Amino acid sequence: MDFITILKAVILGLVEGLTEFAPVSSTGHMIIVDDMWLQSEEFLTKYVANTFKIVIQLGSILAVVVVFKDRFIQMLGLSRFSKSVQKRTTQNRLKLSQVIVGLIPAGVLGVLFEDYIDEYLFSIETVLIGLVVGALLMIAADLFGPKVPKIDTVDQITYKQALSVGLIQCLSLWPGFSRSGSTISGGVLLGMSHRAAADFTFIMAVPIMAGASFLSLLKNWQYFTLDAMPFFIAGFISAFVFALISIRFFLKLINKIKLMPFAIYRIVLVIVIWVLYF
Repeated sequence: MDFITILKAVILGLVEGLTEFAPVSSTGHMIIVDDMWLQSEEFLTKYVANTFKIVIQLGSILAVVVVFKDRFIQMLGLSRFSKSVQKRTTQNRLKLSQVIVGLIPAGVLGVLFEDYIDEYLFSIETVLIGLVVGALLMIAADLFGPKVPKIDTVDQITYKQALSVGLIQCLSLWPGFSRSGSTISGGVLLGMSHRAAADFTFIMAVPIMAGASFLSLLKNWQYFTLDAMPFFIAGFISAFVFALISIRFFLKLINKIKLMPFAIYRIVLVIVIWVLYF
């Protein structure tokens, strides 16, 4: 595998890492960048290329685990192994069971419709639809969400709210809609602060993204060859590095800038892609 091919993997990893946790749809951006310029299907085949777009999310997942490591240690009941977590109160903390409740709706629909999504929704046209509709939801969240949030931190989320956010997360099964865009918007409309909704979104992303990646790997394992491994490894490392930078930056800004700038970006992107592609 030559340098140019590896560079394409790094570029896709960069796109994934920078966009996975911003409400702009990482999958949509990868499909657009790949279909219009990089065209990984030509040397990976369609099924392996689609799987790569999902598997490199594992790099982004690892970045979330690094950023929220104390939170995951506490939720998994491993606080006794971490002095930094032991010093913090464990009362009224977000529970693993609440995260699971939030994951169930999208998890069930994702398994049921995985083949349909892979076959019919991984295209530029469907991504553009998702980008526009998702942007409208984000605008609605900023305009109609409570001016003073009832929930300031992720530890105040109830089971009912976790389930409601999980139901809204089902929209993100449509490529281009954005997992973080749908769940943060839903959380804000339910009375959460933008930061609380973002934290819950990122924490939920770890199991659901990991599950989707491993299912895709198992399904398409027969299509893999050793020749493709450097491509996957380069994409994974690139996604991890850029996701780590992106997450820390995004969490510092989200309460200040909210969702409107990202919604405007999505609409502008759709217009630009429509002009260039069609």
